[in-house]
Amino acid sequence: MDGCYPVAHMSSDNQIVIPPSFIALFVPPGRIKPSEPREVIAERHELCEDMAQMLMEPAQVQLFSLGITERDVLERMHAGLLGDAAVVSEAEAQWVVCRLAELLDWPQIF
Repeated sequence: MDGCYPVAHMSSDNQIVIPPSFIALFVPPGRIKPSEPREVIAERHELCEDMAQMLMEPAQVQLFSLGITERDVLERMHAGLLGDAAVVSEAEAQWVVCRLAELLDWPQIF
């Protein structure tokens, strides 16, 4: 993934900003159009962005309370996102962790 949140796309019908890196999760290999409608992608993006924001504090707490590396924290967060009660796909979980690393100014693991 080439960065999680570089340049954004803005639709004229609403002002929700969806980064190209997130839209790419819905573009099948060899295709140029997403496999889902914009509304679905926007809903999924909102969920994933909210998750990344919500995970900031727990990630910082893990870093300091467990004395582990930033990479270890991000790997734990990724594993947690893919647990039995997962509400995101594997690709979305990777994007969330990438975005979380950006928000915390930590090195990317993907």
